[in-house]
Amino acid sequence: MWEAPQGTRPLLVELAVQVQTYDIDFASHVNNQVYVRWLEDLRMELLRQHYPLKRFMDAGVAPILASTQIAYKKAITLFDTPVIARMWCIKLGRATLTVEAEICVGGTVCAHAVQRGMLVNLSTGRAGRMPKELIEAFQRVAGTV
Repeated sequence: MWEAPQGTRPLLVELAVQVQTYDIDFASHVNNQVYVRWLEDLRMELLRQHYPLKRFMDAGVAPILASTQIAYKKAITLFDTPVIARMWCIKLGRATLTVEAEICVGGTVCAHAVQRGMLVNLSTGRAGRMPKELIEAFQRVAGTV
């Protein structure tokens, strides 16, 4: 297991998020489900930039989500801007990864999340292997080589 040193953000990705009218719930703020969708967008961006999903699929493995923890710290409303979402990898194992994320408005963290996932071999349903290139990219940025 490789773990990022405290304060580092290996494989960091960032997205500007536009709050839509359909994201708002009856309390006039972004519904909790929307944060989960934004986390999915961030994970796909992380893969796009560092190891595209197609490469996993071509190798017969798929990343799956095992858990999500979200701490909602401050409500986001329809007209809040800019909304910036960030995600980075904090742990990488032979078949697992843990990512951390924050969703901010004007520099204030409004939500903080930790997600754990793993790779699954599509033909066997068992744990898959983390690609060497992804491990090396993580180690380079985390300074753990």
